[in-house]
Amino acid sequence: MRTDEELIKQFQNGSEEAFNELVKRHLPDTYGFFIKFTSDPIEAEDLAQDVFIKMYKALKKFRFQSKFKTYLYRANINMSNTYFKRNKWRNLLHLDQAPEPVYMDTSNEDEWKRNELWNAVSKLPSRQRMVVTMRISDEMPYKDIAKVMGISENSAKVNYHHAVKALKDQLEN
Repeated sequence: MRTDEELIKQFQNGSEEAFNELVKRHLPDTYGFFIKFTSDPIEAEDLAQDVFIKMYKALKKFRFQSKFKTYLYRANINMSNTYFKRNKWRNLLHLDQAPEPVYMDTSNEDEWKRNELWNAVSKLPSRQRMVVTMRISDEMPYKDIAKVMGISENSAKVNYHHAVKALKDQLEN
């Protein structure tokens, strides 16, 4: 089995098949990452596809200063930030068009709680949002979070602590 780095070098030398293999290898994890945010398979698929379209362009200039998986994860985080910003505006623009709920369907309560949590996460400052996202969705250790974000491990822990406190405050209100 070829490594990610070997596949990237082959892609840089013109092998479309090498890029296709990278996509097949990493698409399930990328899709899984986005499904946790959106709870919508179509939206998650679109976001994953957008990430790989960006990868197709960016890998031509990839300099191997980090592992591909770290690079891809960073792209996922950036795409999720874009998604949160886009949805924030979409939700604000359509607030007056939302129908009044007639009754509460408790069978969807878990999904509502998950959506409420991710909605609260989307309101966190960028750095806290990234740390929480990596910690919750991928159960990443602080050491890896620090490496991906280019911060110290202690800084990752502090950002997570502040984010959890802010989330508790938001969700209690």
